[in-house]
Amino acid sequence: MRNHWWWRPGWSVGRRFYTWHLTFGEQTDVHRLAAEYRAALAPLGDALTPIPDQWLHMTMQGIGFVGGANEKDVDAIVEAARTRLAAVSAFDIEIGPAALDPEAILLHAHPDDPVRGVRDTLRAAIGDVLDEVPEKADGFTPHVSVAYSAGDGPAAPVAQVLDGLDLVPARARISSAELIVLHRDNEMYEWETYAAVPLG
Repeated sequence: MRNHWWWRPGWSVGRRFYTWHLTFGEQTDVHRLAAEYRAALAPLGDALTPIPDQWLHMTMQGIGFVGGANEKDVDAIVEAARTRLAAVSAFDIEIGPAALDPEAILLHAHPDDPVRGVRDTLRAAIGDVLDEVPEKADGFTPHVSVAYSAGDGPAAPVAQVLDGLDLVPARARISSAELIVLHRDNEMYEWETYAAVPLG
């Protein structure tokens, strides 16, 4: 395992970032599964940073740092997303079981095609406004992280815990995408919602 909380290029304490996420504020079954993983992983102590229910999310597509991105462009992207996402139907997905990444414990989304469709739509909305869409189109894996690695160390203890679990995957209804203003000042992804855009 390696520490997830190193500072990526451009990031520092106090910086804020516009990004699209799917969030799970009212998704009680997602909270149920995350709580079961938190309980199972608790004996590993401070080797992991568990994610509280309010900060569970599915990363989708960034726009840019606050102060770097033009706010008028951001507002125009939101309106473009409203138009485009109105043509995308809400859908259900299943989340889990867990997979071990060097920096996180991930719950993959199944099926993932509808999630990829939302991201493609958001990228198209950004492209309606900006000359260049940030971030790569490929390499996207729809997932919800339930814990991040808080240090460098062996993966075997984490893998052993996960291998001993047989938890029921969570069901989630995806009916909106959220443009959020994100920070990681406290070794946690925390945010304020800038705009919530419903799916059709």
